[in-house]
Amino acid sequence: MKLPRSPGYARHRFPAEVISHAVWLYFRVPLSLRMVEEMLAVCGILVSHETVRQWALKFGQGFANQIRRCLPVPGDKWHLDEVVISITGRKHWLWRAVDQHGAVLDILVQSRRNAKAARRLLHKLLKKQGMVPRVMITDKLASYGAAKREIMPSVEHRRHRGSNNRVENSHQPTRRRERTMKRFKSAWQAQRFLSVHEQVANLFRRPANTNAADYCTSRAQAFVVWAEATGIAAGF
Repeated sequence: MKLPRSPGYARHRFPAEVISHAVWLYFRVPLSLRMVEEMLAVCGILVSHETVRQWALKFGQGFANQIRRCLPVPGDKWHLDEVVISITGRKHWLWRAVDQHGAVLDILVQSRRNAKAARRLLHKLLKKQGMVPRVMITDKLASYGAAKREIMPSVEHRRHRGSNNRVENSHQPTRRRERTMKRFKSAWQAQRFLSVHEQVANLFRRPANTNAADYCTSRAQAFVVWAEATGIAAGF
């Protein structure tokens, strides 16, 4: 049975199925806006890349919020890391946290790499996750230790570069998108895009050590969740 459509689709020239599919392509696949325009054109859907951009801005965060509510409870072991990104020639830092399963908990774009920035990340994580982790794993940046002692002193803190490969690997899809988009244009744009991108990636992430049959099952379930989050029927 077709799910009720969100009133947010009202007064749009294209149906909800086209809009949600365009948004999925943009956030799930490393494509530029013009590439998404061409992929839709192959299907006979003539829409400009600027329209795709407007759809992504209007609907992306709402879809991500719905996805977050449907995903399993995150693990109790948090891996934290930061990576430098260049925005209009200025150095910024992308702070990221993932759990032991590789699911992204949150990201935060900041212009500093100090204890204040680390505290902002931890405060945001605690507020959004609603829980305190059992273990926090970071590299040897001293800012993490200072923030952790102030905000959650009872949590075990492990500092070793080799133990943090899980979150370091999680940076790779971001790097690919950064190249496709020819770098982010502002800190606001990077934060807004990646907040949606990471939730979509969480939904369609392939669990470790799964065979092809299990992956097909989990992917089918992910598309069901996507249909529910976007308010359309599965199988577009």
